[in-house]
Amino acid sequence: MKENFDFLMPSVNFFGKGVIKKIGDRAKMLNMNKPLIVTDKFLRGMENGPVAQTLASLDEAGVQYAIYDGVEPNPKVRNIEEAKQVYLDNNCDSIITVGGGSAHDAGKGTGIILTNGDDITSLAGIETLDNPLPPLMAVNTTAGTASELTRHCVITNEETKLKFVVVSWRNVPLVSFNDPMLMLDVPASLTAATGMDTFVQAIEPYVSTNRNEITDGQCIEAIKLVEESLREAVANGHNVEARTKMVEAEMLGGMAFNNADLGYVHAMAHQLGGQYDAPHGVCCAMLLPIVEKYNIIAAPERFAELAKIMGENTDGLSTRDAAELAIKAMRQLADDVNIPRSIKAIGAKPEDFEMMAENALKDGNAFSNPRKGTKEELVKLFQEAYDAE
Repeated sequence: MKENFDFLMPSVNFFGKGVIKKIGDRAKMLNMNKPLIVTDKFLRGMENGPVAQTLASLDEAGVQYAIYDGVEPNPKVRNIEEAKQVYLDNNCDSIITVGGGSAHDAGKGTGIILTNGDDITSLAGIETLDNPLPPLMAVNTTAGTASELTRHCVITNEETKLKFVVVSWRNVPLVSFNDPMLMLDVPASLTAATGMDTFVQAIEPYVSTNRNEITDGQCIEAIKLVEESLREAVANGHNVEARTKMVEAEMLGGMAFNNADLGYVHAMAHQLGGQYDAPHGVCCAMLLPIVEKYNIIAAPERFAELAKIMGENTDGLSTRDAAELAIKAMRQLADDVNIPRSIKAIGAKPEDFEMMAENALKDGNAFSNPRKGTKEELVKLFQEAYDAE
């Protein structure tokens, strides 16, 4: 693992109503003369949507640009190869991602293969990058992955159906923009899926082996914000307060796992997403109560505290019984926002579990899980998620 961080530049995270108007000026400050906009066709086609507002800000600042709009959910290796070609064909010098986690990961992946070699699959792991990416900014449109401010780049190898992670501080965008007004029309199902990803990304760092007092505080506040606002954001997407709180939760969770890392929920969810091209947040939500129940014996006090943070009454209960209430609360939140319980809903097949368990243990998120499992134990967890009712 490379530990030389002298290349780092400080990142800036703009948050609040109207911050999208700052994009053009910030691009000029960073000497982005011709950025490549990395996004998807849906967002590009929205009238006065996030892409249109981004382009308007760049136009006003006199910044030229090219556009790649081929990003797919669970972005594929082919997406970043296509984006790289558009970047080179148009003599671009920087990247601006517009979207949720898929756009940000695709933009990061494009930057990686522009400066670190064509084969991104060989760079899976932690701090494997030798060279900095082109200047990168991220315009975020969902309260979900926090990829707009984290060091994780998640790409799917469409040939092997393996979803892999390149974790490096070189991946952190120089500037991110989180404007809750861009999220008001996000559909309820996507709000629920991305919101549950935010929730998981606050839970896992709280029980991670790499946690600390600072990340604990970020996780606690993020969990409280999700409990307060996700249900309302799903039920009423135009509730600006709920949307704003979910953005706050997402950013706090991202800051937490940037430093404390994640665990088996994400390691296993990546296998489901890669194998079945399933929504990442849904995969995480279905696995969360099952994986964390497995983890309880490694950190019962932490789970008992989680129950209190989530508003459960633990008075008079033993630490173990209080910890079980945390699992109940996790499942209840997923139920309330209509996340299926069983991974049958995304097409999971038991014959794939052994292979997925083996790959999950190699995932970059597995090493900070509080309980160290075997392949056989992870197969059982996948099976339990399959049998869930």
